Amino acid sequence: MKKWTVQQVIDKILTDMCGGIQITPTCDIITAGSPDAEVRGVATTFMATFEVIREAVRQGKNFIITHEPTWFNGADETQWCEMDCVYQAKRNYLEKHGVTIWRLHDHMHMGSETDYIYEGLIEELGWREYLQKDEPQPWIYEIPETTLGELAEEFKRIFHMDTIQIIGSVDLKVRRVGILVGGGSLGLGVEVMPMQVMERDNLDLMVVGDITEWTICAYINDAYQMGFGRGMLTLGHERSEEFGMKYMEKWLKERFVDFPIAFIDAKEPFRYL
Repeated sequence: MKKWTVQQVIDKILTDMCGGIQITPTCDIITAGSPDAEVRGVATTFMATFEVIREAVRQGKNFIITHEPTWFNGADETQWCEMDCVYQAKRNYLEKHGVTIWRLHDHMHMGSETDYIYEGLIEELGWREYLQKDEPQPWIYEIPETTLGELAEEFKRIFHMDTIQIIGSVDLKVRRVGILVGGGSLGLGVEVMPMQVMERDNLDLMVVGDITEWTICAYINDAYQMGFGRGMLTLGHERSEEFGMKYMEKWLKERFVDFPIAFIDAKEPFRYL
């Protein structure tokens, strides 16, 4: 069996995913461990939480590919927390068990014509046939008519959620759905973009990850209160993007056969009382 280093695995992923394109600057960096470490097993996850790291160690996997930060900020900077007890404990555990973590974010979303986070979401939902092919982004779906209440129950089952936030009537008829995962529902740098998409594409429902209460929430709440028949369903950042990293398990297994690969669910970060 071939032996792979972390850097060799990274290089092949970026070549196969993006055709050799390197996004700069990028947050896709090694946040712990060494590029020269020999890979004994890979775990994919939305976020390398402490529980995810412990599970990877339990499984004997020493290379974690995470979509989101390890060190609690977007750029994974550590100058601010080097004396912090939480950072030190997590870092010490990683070093003790020889775990390397690499972030795969920018290249998954923007490295090619395929957004691999959406690929995983579409596969998990089974909505590929509903994707509107004439749209430039994988955001718009036309599904068999249902209600907001019925769809909320279905999403709770698929996404393993105890509760789900909605705006609008549970009896709202839903056919045209927009999905903006993660921070996409904040507008991708254009604060009003989610509202523009809803109006432009005549959407009944917007499914969102992150929310700002004075933007998309306020817009849909006003629409609901004025009888426009629109609604919103909130998954949160983690739940809306985790299935993209589950999809990466399958994608990686098609390319690497010399070490075990497994998806580890970071799970919803909140408890509800």
